[in-house]
Amino acid sequence: MFLGGCRHGHGIEGLFLFRKKFKVDLGELEEEKESLSDFLRTILDGNVISDDHSIFVDSEKLSVQELERLVNKFIYRRHLNNKYWVALEHGAVKIYMLERKKDRKKKEHMTPPSTIKHGW
Repeated sequence: MFLGGCRHGHGIEGLFLFRKKFKVDLGELEEEKESLSDFLRTILDGNVISDDHSIFVDSEKLSVQELERLVNKFIYRRHLNNKYWVALEHGAVKIYMLERKKDRKKKEHMTPPSTIKHGW
């Protein structure tokens, strides 16, 4: 009589390589789509496919956190970190444009100090 803990299919799982698919949502950074795709292709051991507004990465060993780190690295290397930031949301990497401050309108309407008329 055998009372061992052998499960059906145990051991076979190691024979199959499970690939993970990740998405990079480019947002307003579409003009850098090909450059980012090429950058990811040179570093990753996997498939990199670009779509209209997204890049899809198909890899065995990559985690979504590692993909986020690589996209951040690309943003910094291209000196785009003053315009864009990267976030990890719902299992996808998303690129957002930084919001501009609205103080510029105030500065445009201010009178320069040299033309201020004093009443005294």
